Amino acid sequence: MDGLALAAVASPRRREILRLVWEQERAAGEIHAAMPDVTFGAVSLHLRRLTEAGLVEARRDSRHRFYLARRSAFGPLGRVLEGFWKDALGRLKLAAELEQSRRGPRAGARPGKRRARRKENPS
Repeated sequence: MDGLALAAVASPRRREILRLVWEQERAAGEIHAAMPDVTFGAVSLHLRRLTEAGLVEARRDSRHRFYLARRSAFGPLGRVLEGFWKDALGRLKLAAELEQSRRGPRAGARPGKRRARRKENPS
């Protein structure tokens, strides 16, 4: 596996996409629906990176694109990923990594309260 492929697999979002397309071809919209906290544009960029790395095949059908993992491109790493996805602790780790990589305020986070400044009376 080359450096481009390893860099592509390093992202928890791209690993989640790989999990989704590992055994079944899926449309880009379906992949996006499985990741509601990510914009369609971001999912599209992740898919492009995986495709450029040779880890995912893209098939165009009319206006839609369908994606499927190229399992043969992973070699022994493929078995490691499969084991990781089937392991409950691995799923928990992935969920934590995805939450950590999420942009914007955390779910349930409250914005900091701003205290009003008191105007001092010069009298």
